[in-house]
Amino acid sequence: MTMSTTENRQRTGRRHGPIWTYLIALLASIAALIVSFALSAETLELARHPGQKLSCDVNAAVSCSTVAESWQAEFIEFGGLSFPNAFFGIAAESVFVTIAVIGLARVAVPRWFAICTWLGSLAALMYAYWLFSQSLYVINALCPWCLGLMFATTIQFMALTHASLTVQNLPSGRPKAIPAYYRLNIDLLVDVVWLAILIALILIKHGNAIFG
Repeated sequence: MTMSTTENRQRTGRRHGPIWTYLIALLASIAALIVSFALSAETLELARHPGQKLSCDVNAAVSCSTVAESWQAEFIEFGGLSFPNAFFGIAAESVFVTIAVIGLARVAVPRWFAICTWLGSLAALMYAYWLFSQSLYVINALCPWCLGLMFATTIQFMALTHASLTVQNLPSGRPKAIPAYYRLNIDLLVDVVWLAILIALILIKHGNAIFG
């Protein structure tokens, strides 16, 4: 069961309540959804006009078409048909947007639902990071839209993890004191370092091509 607004604020503080955590998750999910639509549009454009340069093709290192034409961009098959990753992004992020709205509305959800939400966000993060690693080190080209989706998915995971522990009270499901990791704002430092590492990996690999 969810707590009243007053009780929640007294126990957690504003930053650890449903409004802040699920609002961040909602904004990140909306951003990821928009990027997924843009990626889908670019994919369809490339399918209609093979070999055509896309709007986000800047150079050899920053090229959406190079990434879109790789097998990693379309490796999931059903019934002999392959589907672009962006299509799955639209489906998944639509679900995360809905979950964030449910959280903002302070709707009480079963413990299994909260656990599945966190596991789903973890799966989305791992999927995004696999594609990121393939783009960075195997395909050797960056897709700006894909990077936007990867960063949005990262922030989404951070927010949903925060909500899972401080709002949904996982793993026990019972109200408890906020972990020191969040109470002392250590999570903010970790999140900044996390994002900085991702940016550093991009710059180390393709910095010269991006700014050259």
